[in-house]
Amino acid sequence: MSLMIAPEQIDRIVWNQHHDPFEVLGPHKFEQNGKTSWVVRAYLPSAEAAWVVCPEERAEYQMHAVHHPHFFEAQIEIPELANYQLRIKEGDHERVSYDPYAFRNPLLTDFDLHLFAEGNHHRIYEKLGAHPTKIDGVKGVYFAVWAPNARNVSILGDFNHWDGRKHQMRKGHTGVWDLFIPEVGVGEHYKYEIKNYDGHIYEKSDPFGFQQEVRPKTASIVTNLDAYQWSDAEWMEHRRNTEPLTQPISVYEVHLGSWLHASTATPAVDENGNPQAVVQVSELKPGARFLTYRELAEKLIPYVKELGFTHIELLPVAEHPFDGSWGYQVTGYYTCTSRHGTPEDFMYFVDQCHKNGIGVIVDWVPGHFPKDGHGLAFFDGTHLYEHADPRKGEHKEWGTLVFNYNRNEVRNFLVANALFWFDKYHIDGMRVDAVASMIYLDYCREPGEWLTNQYGGRENIEAADFLRQTNHLIFNYFPGILAIAEESTAWPMVSWPTYVGGLGFNLKWNMGWMHDMLDYYAMDPWFRQFHQNNITFSMWYNHSENYMLALSHDEIVHGKSNMLGKMPGDSWQKFANIRCLYSFMFTHPGKKTLFMSMEYGQWNEWNVWADLDWHLLQHEPHQKLKQFVSDLNRLYRQEAALFTQDFEEEGFEWIDCSDNRHSVVSFIRRAKDSDEFVVTVCNFTPQPHSHYRVGVPAPGFYTEIFNSDAREYGGSNMGNLGGKWTDEWWFHSKPYSLDLCLPPLGVLILKLNKEKTAKAIEELNQKNS
Repeated sequence: MSLMIAPEQIDRIVWNQHHDPFEVLGPHKFEQNGKTSWVVRAYLPSAEAAWVVCPEERAEYQMHAVHHPHFFEAQIEIPELANYQLRIKEGDHERVSYDPYAFRNPLLTDFDLHLFAEGNHHRIYEKLGAHPTKIDGVKGVYFAVWAPNARNVSILGDFNHWDGRKHQMRKGHTGVWDLFIPEVGVGEHYKYEIKNYDGHIYEKSDPFGFQQEVRPKTASIVTNLDAYQWSDAEWMEHRRNTEPLTQPISVYEVHLGSWLHASTATPAVDENGNPQAVVQVSELKPGARFLTYRELAEKLIPYVKELGFTHIELLPVAEHPFDGSWGYQVTGYYTCTSRHGTPEDFMYFVDQCHKNGIGVIVDWVPGHFPKDGHGLAFFDGTHLYEHADPRKGEHKEWGTLVFNYNRNEVRNFLVANALFWFDKYHIDGMRVDAVASMIYLDYCREPGEWLTNQYGGRENIEAADFLRQTNHLIFNYFPGILAIAEESTAWPMVSWPTYVGGLGFNLKWNMGWMHDMLDYYAMDPWFRQFHQNNITFSMWYNHSENYMLALSHDEIVHGKSNMLGKMPGDSWQKFANIRCLYSFMFTHPGKKTLFMSMEYGQWNEWNVWADLDWHLLQHEPHQKLKQFVSDLNRLYRQEAALFTQDFEEEGFEWIDCSDNRHSVVSFIRRAKDSDEFVVTVCNFTPQPHSHYRVGVPAPGFYTEIFNSDAREYGGSNMGNLGGKWTDEWWFHSKPYSLDLCLPPLGVLILKLNKEKTAKAIEELNQKNS
């Protein structure tokens, strides 16, 4: 019965060693005696007998075992063989299914493979991975994975009892393996079984998988990301036509796993009231579970909206194996973590943020990945995604591996991943973590532990080129979004466009400002007079980049204390210092970021395993600090002078930055395309000043629009009774000046009241006439 097939070919299938099982299995057409015939072959490891079922012919053909008891073959003399099925007898059970090897035409085109091989397939996530589809009228899932150095690859899953012999994949000429499995659908769990040429077997999650099991399980799950019905078209269109750098950006940074937990006794439900799976937090917090994305939409969004923040920044939501890693060791780059629900649940969260006028920023980690066995490490039995040489391929301090940005397909994997989050999840921004670790070859490495670039330098040229490519593309596809670099060195032009040689981000965290401020505020106020430079130095370099002022999660862990604990003095002075710091931050040029718990003054450091200390809000000082942050955010969003010219020299002017004896600075912020301005005066000591003169550019009444020392915020309520009239007294090189009362550890924000000023001038003119 066997037609021109060698036993060696059958053995390669049986022993799962064939790079292209389609050469042997499935239907094969041949001519015999002037007639068209077919031979159908199938390897069915669990079968005792099998038949080919031809529905169109209403016929059934028995298959015979050839060379091996589970290798079956049938010869059929019919002109056309379409949509046949296999009836398979396994013990007392029989089933009928389509033959995967009857679907011979790959969905990946040669052009897809060409673009991927050169690193330019921007939507490769729609090709590689697991995609529910229909071929020749048959529903199923098309699987494709890049593993060029594997000897062979199989698909494992619930649908084949995790038996790698049953669904062996075909290797294309670019190292992409593929197979369509009919009658498999959304919700199926799967992995790839990869063998190298030494016979070692690796079971890997899908690098392009869209969903994973809840840790500690690691299987990927077939998912349809196009099923969710978005309702944020208006938001997306407005974003597309808006320049974000001239808008107020005030970010609330959140770790979803520790912002708040629920009790395991409290059931989680979806929007229809149906119960959802819940995830236990950790043995360190018994009886607690993670909130779902839908519960977070219900609780977190109103809280952030009440506080007045414009954006929520999420510590990585990409899938990661260890709760305590904060999400920065990613194993599923195309997967939102299943700790909080499904991809549709996360889409719902983003959609609800947009409905409430809040943007969503996601932390992204293209610099390194962990060594977990199911992840990208040693993916196809070789160093595929990482450098083989540990002097370039490993961060020993973190125990992670470094992406090989010089390999086109690896670069394509990451570039497309950045585009993926904007495309499929409608996020509004991306903060790239640890950029310095990417662009310096000697980052955290001792001499002899790193390799120079081709010019003998320490700059990672391939990583810099990768960042430029990524930023160029995301702004091209998604104008109006944010690309934020956490870059802690003086690498030039990080936030400059790629077409002038920059890395292409539009914002960079100002790590220097953050360190200067925290060092300054940790001092006893008496010593601050000797460190005025900490306050003023940031303006020397402010216009070299587009800066974001960030007080982030990194500053309140590992023994650094929370913000209140950093401040000197008694409890009153600690809260006053915090209000002073935040006020200076929100009036200083640059966009803003605060980490969760800073808004109400938590004493304890951030603990990834526990809730925030919400019980503190029953105490008045913490309530008042929360109200202070809310009011400060609203003022910031209302005053165009505080945000429209953050990155232009015209937007900022010192009035006086040299009064170190009193530790006082004063400055003007100006609005874009307007004559509006606000005056800020900061007193960084507990010593009030009852007659402190500040020069201003225009005469009139200056309303005190904000006072960090107000009674409602827990201050001493020193101020200027709502505002002050100018004196025609030349001061600070200005033709007019104000005689102010400066509160202790306080910040005053004043604005020229044009209406009141004009009315007073009119009354004066009438009186004189």
